[in-house]
Amino acid sequence: MSVLKKLSNIELFGQRVTPELFAILTVYFVQGILNLSRLAVSFFLKDDLNLTPAKVAALTGLAAFPWVIKPLFGFLSDGFPLFGYRRRSYLVISGLLGCFAWFAMATFVETAWLAAAMIILSSLSVAISDVIVDSVVVERARQESLDRVGSLQSLTWAVSAVGSLITAYLSGWLLEQFSTRVVFGITACFPLLVSAIALLIIEQPRPSTSIQATTANIGGQIKILWHTMRQKAILLPTAFVFLWQATPSADSAFFFFATNELEFNPEFLGRVRLVTSIAALMGIGIYQKYLKQVSFRNILGWSTVISCVLGFTTLILVTHANRAIGIDDRWFSLGDNLVLTMTGQIAFMPVLVLSARLCPEGVEATMFALLMSIWNLAGLLSHELGGLLTAWLGVTETNFEHMWLLVTITNLTTLLPLIFVKWLPSGDPQADLPQYSPPAELYEHHNNVTGTESPFLPTVEPNLIGSRSKNS
Repeated sequence: MSVLKKLSNIELFGQRVTPELFAILTVYFVQGILNLSRLAVSFFLKDDLNLTPAKVAALTGLAAFPWVIKPLFGFLSDGFPLFGYRRRSYLVISGLLGCFAWFAMATFVETAWLAAAMIILSSLSVAISDVIVDSVVVERARQESLDRVGSLQSLTWAVSAVGSLITAYLSGWLLEQFSTRVVFGITACFPLLVSAIALLIIEQPRPSTSIQATTANIGGQIKILWHTMRQKAILLPTAFVFLWQATPSADSAFFFFATNELEFNPEFLGRVRLVTSIAALMGIGIYQKYLKQVSFRNILGWSTVISCVLGFTTLILVTHANRAIGIDDRWFSLGDNLVLTMTGQIAFMPVLVLSARLCPEGVEATMFALLMSIWNLAGLLSHELGGLLTAWLGVTETNFEHMWLLVTITNLTTLLPLIFVKWLPSGDPQADLPQYSPPAELYEHHNNVTGTESPFLPTVEPNLIGSRSKNS
């Protein structure tokens, strides 16, 4: 604890490093460092279990399911304390689940179905911890003054990016040196850190609640969310970001192009991940220093246009035009990934900030989880649309004749949501929220069950009345 006291004199992104902030950052750090197993999973399914590309895509797609149902974990956390706590106990459980899942992958998983179950369990572990720590971050972020808005989100994502950075190159290098099961065994150690730091989260113990009270609480939360989401100031920005996230992606097809056509090996793919992790940190730094005061409408609009234009550089690699001018495939790929990841991270940061600023008090975990699940659902739709487009164009694991057309179409479709860019707030979105009061019976019910003030009127600085935008 003496170390933590010394750390409390340090400020990061304007945030004093308290024991609770240390715990929050540890959870995000673990989320980043778990990327150590990302390449190992792909090669385990491909080489150890001998699955086809289609089966690998279908199986790994299941891992996104826990992220789509994140509101469920928010409901449980907000309305059903375990052992007297809404946050700490769920963090302990999530760490234990993750440890077990990766231990299983390292030891006794031998079939595709069992592998799918463990991959989903590991994803469930991260999704639960993400909901919990996001709720704590939202509670703190809502107290930020306008000049510091986005600082906490920038810090948490920077720490996650550092975790990814540490493991980026190692994820490929370890596969060159050891088996996939060894990598899974190493990964199994990190979720235990989440369980270990749970007690540092500041939280008052709560009395156990009956099933009837919990059901009533969840019903009250659903009503609150329904009334909240119906407000145009929340509904329209949410709809815009959904459309922005749901445009088709060529990522899966490009992975096969990179490995089968360009013959990139695991070690080089680790280098690419290292570069993208650095780029993500650069994007966070640029947003934090220069762009966090820019309106959500302007930054998302212009970053979308810039990302689309830069995305066409991928055509140079796909058509091998880089070879004609003497640039090696690997060097071009590294530079291309750096630029595209950095611009993508800059575009994504305001989504995070926007989401946090719109969460009502008392159901922070649930509302933020709902917004994140909407973004994740849009991401799933993006990959499904990309898959359909890939099949329609006849792009396979060996036929890349129309890869250039796939890249062109997916890039151009990213501009379509700009038709609705005015759905985004031009200023601080809390200022645009109507002075809305829920029905009296709902207000009284929520207070009786949760003991909180009205979630529709969050506390703000005297000179503020409101702001908003993320992913997972």
